[in-house]
Amino acid sequence: MNAAAVARRWQFWAAFGVAILLISGVVSYFASSSPDGLDSATLQGCQVVETGHGGQLTGTCIAQHATEHPMSVSPLADYTILGHPATSGLAGIIGAIVVLGIAFGAFWLIARTRRTKG
Repeated sequence: MNAAAVARRWQFWAAFGVAILLISGVVSYFASSSPDGLDSATLQGCQVVETGHGGQLTGTCIAQHATEHPMSVSPLADYTILGHPATSGLAGIIGAIVVLGIAFGAFWLIARTRRTKG
């Protein structure tokens, strides 16, 4: 591979990385906090009544049997950092970097395995 091809490849990956960081860091502020289709469907037939301990469901719906996810107390839960709504962009960037790192590592291992077999 010549130097020009290597330079083009690095330019592509740099542009790809910048695009991912912009999308994850900027677009995440425009994400809706309203329930999505799945949440809406599971709440059909119930009413949410606010109590001293949070929301209580009355009626009959499948959401009555839902429990908190074990990861709901993690640092990046609810697409924020430690529950601060203003940090959703930074949480998006961190999430994108983690996913890209895992993907890069997996692809690197696959390529390395193929090189040693072939």
